[in-house]
Amino acid sequence: MELRVIFDKKNKAAWNMALDEAVLMHLGELGPTLRFYGWFPPAVSIGYFQSMEEEIDLKKASELGVDVVRRLTGGGAVYHKYELTYSIVLPPPPGKILDSYRIVEKGIVNGLKALGVDAELSGINDIVVGGKKISGNAQTRRYGGMLQHGTLLMDVDVDEMFSLLKVPQEKMKDKMIKNVKERVTSLHNLGIDIEFEELQKIMGEGFKKALNAELYEENLPDKVLSQARKLEVEKYGSRKWNFKR
Repeated sequence: MELRVIFDKKNKAAWNMALDEAVLMHLGELGPTLRFYGWFPPAVSIGYFQSMEEEIDLKKASELGVDVVRRLTGGGAVYHKYELTYSIVLPPPPGKILDSYRIVEKGIVNGLKALGVDAELSGINDIVVGGKKISGNAQTRRYGGMLQHGTLLMDVDVDEMFSLLKVPQEKMKDKMIKNVKERVTSLHNLGIDIEFEELQKIMGEGFKKALNAELYEENLPDKVLSQARKLEVEKYGSRKWNFKR
């Protein structure tokens, strides 16, 4: 298949989520689309079913200048700072949802192998290296299409992350931080320090191989960008959406 690829920059959280949804809404005219992007300022995104006030220390986020946003997809709270994020919009492939996760996640696995990293799929939506998580992924299906997006950790600061996330029992915080440090890794931890733009290109080749696709670079039409701007203001930048639960 032909796969449009967009090597994007680091954007605000509301814009990132708005553009993901706008591309999904226009899948029929755009065709399959893959986008790589980052987050600036750093952000915490929560899953569709979560509560902003229960998951995030909003006072701390404000102090640190960290964006907060609710995703269209499920899953848990994620701190976005030292990472490359991808989103891909496709017609839903035949078969089980689990199979579609694995088809897409293979793109990240291929990219990591190109960097000399032996990664493998774990469960439904994680990618691990040596048993440690380096990538998490989430999916939704609507507007007749499938959106999957996920992260690839270039570096990780667990202490910083837990300064922003609330934990059910504060007295368990130190134990949880220690546990996450033992279960999560990053390219930096693996001795790989790579520029954001270079990593985008390598991962693009990984998706090309995974999906047996021909990549072509083409900007999104004004119609889609206009839709994204509307969603950014009216949905992802609004209290009504972000604090809906």
